[in-house]
Amino acid sequence: MSRFGHSCLFRLVVAAVVAAGAGICAAAQPGYPTKPVRVLVGFSPGGATDVAVRIIGKQISETWGQQIVVDNRPGAGGRLAFDIVAKANPDGYTLLATSPSFAIQPGMTTKLPFDPIRDFAPITQMTAAPYVLVLYPGVEAKSVKELIGLAKANPGKLNYASGGIGSAQHLTAELFSLTAGINMVHVPFKGAVSIPDIIAGRVQMVFSGLPQAMSHVQAGRLRAVGVTTPRRSPAMPTVPTIAEAGVPGYEVTVWYGILATGRSPRAVLDKLNAGFVQAIRSAEVRQQLTAMGLEPVGNPSAQFTATVRSEIKQWANVIRRAGIKPGK
Repeated sequence: MSRFGHSCLFRLVVAAVVAAGAGICAAAQPGYPTKPVRVLVGFSPGGATDVAVRIIGKQISETWGQQIVVDNRPGAGGRLAFDIVAKANPDGYTLLATSPSFAIQPGMTTKLPFDPIRDFAPITQMTAAPYVLVLYPGVEAKSVKELIGLAKANPGKLNYASGGIGSAQHLTAELFSLTAGINMVHVPFKGAVSIPDIIAGRVQMVFSGLPQAMSHVQAGRLRAVGVTTPRRSPAMPTVPTIAEAGVPGYEVTVWYGILATGRSPRAVLDKLNAGFVQAIRSAEVRQQLTAMGLEPVGNPSAQFTATVRSEIKQWANVIRRAGIKPGK
């Protein structure tokens, strides 16, 4: 081979080695994280998603020595935040903290600007919690069975509140109505449901998050008749599950989880999973989450991915059965 041939071959080999080395470095990201990690929340500050990720993020920041910055971007049922994360640089520095609203959006919108499966990489489920069905004390029902009997005797007369059309609260109530065979009137609020409106009797019931309802139930201002999870909540052990209280097969678990932008390097996703799981399982974080009525989870990415995909199918089915018309 001529000197020219040897020279070309040498340059090709060097280029291949450099390219392979660059690929390995890009995949491994050995220094990650080298700067603050931003976590978007598609809801206003103070909600369960926001509070949970702040508690967990504080612990991770202390461990990693890099700040976890929570960025609240409320609007369009969380879609504003979803879209930002879907289109972010896939380097692990832009994350999404979300809830079942993420899995509901594909069924509620005909033209999403992102693919909920391809454009996101689930990292871990932070917590699990029930909704608790709470009634205005003036409603003449002290149990789920009595409530169903009252609704059947007065079709279209009882009403329930939610955080808006297509919200997790709305669809949780629709699933309850479909499973129990009753007809109730939906009263959508813009954003968070106003618990004082339930207490005052302006709306008769709501599927509420535990943190928002617990103190009012304990004070007797609201009546709790059932929780939506398959097991009773340790935070309200005397309140039965809705399934055991008269609606067999009914189940809704409110999850709060972390996702990254799709196509993020596997090494970075693994580092994120390990960091979040370690924080969630720490004694201090577990204590804080449990005090809010949230059950710490911290599971493998594959398990959380399966949950998200299953929920997308489940809520699309509820939307279809309830006759809710998707928007654009």
